[in-house]
Formats: sequence, structure tokens, C-alpha cells
Amino acid sequence: MDSPELEIDGLRRRYDTVTALDGLTFGVRAGELFGFLGPNGSGKTTTMRAIFGVTALDSGQIRWRGRPVDAAARRTFGYMPEERGLYPTMELLDQVTYFAELHGLSAASAARAARYWIERLGLASRERTRIDALSHGNQQRAQLAVALVHDPELLVLDEPFSGLDPGGIDAMSAVLAERAAAGVTVLFSSHQLDLVEDICQSVAIIHRGRLVASGPVADLRRGDRPRLVVRVAGDRAAAWAADLGSAGTPDTVRADGTAEISVPSPEGSQPILDLARAAGRVEHFAFEDRSLSEVFRLATGASVGQAEAEHAAGPAEATL
Repeated sequence: MDSPELEIDGLRRRYDTVTALDGLTFGVRAGELFGFLGPNGSGKTTTMRAIFGVTALDSGQIRWRGRPVDAAARRTFGYMPEERGLYPTMELLDQVTYFAELHGLSAASAARAARYWIERLGLASRERTRIDALSHGNQQRAQLAVALVHDPELLVLDEPFSGLDPGGIDAMSAVLAERAAAGVTVLFSSHQLDLVEDICQSVAIIHRGRLVASGPVADLRRGDRPRLVVRVAGDRAAAWAADLGSAGTPDTVRADGTAEISVPSPEGSQPILDLARAAGRVEHFAFEDRSLSEVFRLATGASVGQAEAEHAAGPAEATL
């Protein structure tokens, strides 16, 4: 496996009594669409701001292509913050062109790149519209245009899909996949785990500033032990699976009687099939991966909504 281009190594940051980052470590490879997941307050935004030097760290290091990130490296990065980072009274074309020039493009190149990304993101008819007159979704697209206009080597996007309609989600997903295919490293946070599951190669899940799971999405969904799902006709309690011995471990019984069973290996499923057949007609017998939402719940001990409710019930603090 290739070495990561972006390395997050042992990041620690405290705000008074609040620990925002607690030894956070993970890596993102070149050309990878990487999902950065966790409930509000888990440390995602702190990490992203630290990449750009906006937030100071107590300890740890962020490396890009094997070297500590410095101002020169950051000029090759693109950032889309969750909060609005645009000038509300500027017209869209002027706004995107201005940020392109800040990144060192000539006036002519900046205007050309701005027009390209405005059109590419479906905003060509809004070139002369003020930012504050754009809809929420179109402001999201404008923010992405600003992040992309200087052709960055790393894209860091904080909740880029927030507030987008299905068409906007499809358009932004296509652009991010296109950039990754071109070799751009893409790190983004999102609460939409189904979407992340569909478009990301790998993810990192953090909770209370700590990494709790990371790796390729396919590997995380498969888990350490394969899951076998079995349903025997007429047995709504899956009583047949109560004592599988070493063949497997019953985890959950669904409302329709389907038993979810963790097995040591796919090759060891035959004894379970024999037991199910002895109990009655087998209606369903298949291996099934976990959803990313379930992986998140197992890693953090709660769903996204539950984890955020727990955070909101704690002492008031800044967004992390």
C-alpha cells in the first residue's frame, strides 16, 4: 500500500478543561476520497483548522509528502470551511477570481479559472449575483469553487454536502470523484454516512478527540469476523440459533426472525446451515457486510445523533 501523502501524527489540543484532540493519528493517500467522521465536538474541525495553521497544537505534527506542513505547502491546499468564508456583498465571479489571485494566479488566469469552475458547478447564470443573494446550496457550490480555483493538490472540506438538495449532492460528489481520479488527495467530513459509504475509499472515525476506527470502507464494513444472516421459516425468535457453540456467535435477531451471526471464517458456515435446516425451511442464508452507520455505532458506542446529543448535554464549549 502506498505511503500516505497527508499524515496526521499524534495531534493533541486542549481548550481549558476540554480535550479537543487526544493523540489523533491517521493518514490519507494520494488520489483518495477520504471520509473524516465523528459527531459534533469530536475534533474534526479542530484537525482541519490545524492543517491550515489556523489552530495551534499542543503537540503532534501534520506532514505533507513526508515533510512538516508549512506556508508553501498550504498554498497548494484548498479549504472549504463549514461556516461561510466568503464576502457576502461581492459578486460570485469577482469573489472566485479574487481568491484565485490570492493564490498567485495572474488576473487573466484567475478570471479564466473562476469562469471554468463556476460553470462546472452549475452557477454560470449566477456570475453577477451577490454571494448573499445566492441560495444556501449555491453558496456551498461557490465555496467549493473558491477551494478548487487554484488547482489544489489537497482538498480539505468541512461538511461540503450540508444543505444540498439531491442534485447538488450528485454534482459535488462527481466533482470530488473527478479530482481524486486526477490525483488530488481529498479529505472531507460529513454526517451523511450513506453517502460516505458510497463514494469514499477509506475513512477515519473519531470520538472525543481520539481515533476509534480507520481503514478502507470495504474492510470496516466486513469487520474482523464475517457476518452470516440466516432466517428459518416460522421461527421469529431465531431460537434455533441459541446455542451455536464454536460455529458462531448470535449478535442480533431482527424483527422478521433473521439472525445475525458472527462466524470465525466463511469456510465455517456449513455447521450453521445444517442446524438451520434441521430446524425448518431456510428462507435466507447469506453473508452480509455491515453498514457504515453500524460501524460508526460500534466504534463510538452510539449513533451520530446519540453521540451529538450526549455532547450537547455537556458543558458549553466552542465548536471543535
